[in-house]
Amino acid sequence: MIALQIQDVKDFMSRLLIGNDFDHFWLCEASITTFSTFTIDGALHTGFFDTEEARKLTETGRTCALWKEVKPFCFSIIKGKRTPLHFKIIFQLSRKNTEKLLLDKRSSWRSEDIFGLYLNLQYDGSSLICTTGTSVKTFTLDKSLDHIWDEMVMRFFQKQQITSELL
Repeated sequence: MIALQIQDVKDFMSRLLIGNDFDHFWLCEASITTFSTFTIDGALHTGFFDTEEARKLTETGRTCALWKEVKPFCFSIIKGKRTPLHFKIIFQLSRKNTEKLLLDKRSSWRSEDIFGLYLNLQYDGSSLICTTGTSVKTFTLDKSLDHIWDEMVMRFFQKQQITSELL
């Protein structure tokens, strides 16, 4: 696990809420505090979808909304003259991208042994911290998955030109 402090919060917020840098991440949950606290559970309810859409979701293993699907709602809560008092957003790397990452890194980890690879964003009214996290299905002292995910997040930030400082 690593923690990264975002250097240019305004630029990051633009990328998060207007750009498409984070669109393909799954949204696990979001909590935004402005004049009230708004909470979004990103878990998908397949009963809402028609049969074909539900089948596609099941086939891909997608259990959460994509950020691009929820982003407009979050933007409407955050936009305005005042910054939020607080927000917390938890992203998960998709199953497909998790498998690709493991394959690219020639990791001994199997995607079916992993609950998720997470990116947590937390804003306290002035600073924005991003932390990485992994969740696996069995206890292990092996930290190789953590290192693979941490490196991938740092490369992603560099590629997107998001300036951050390792804490």
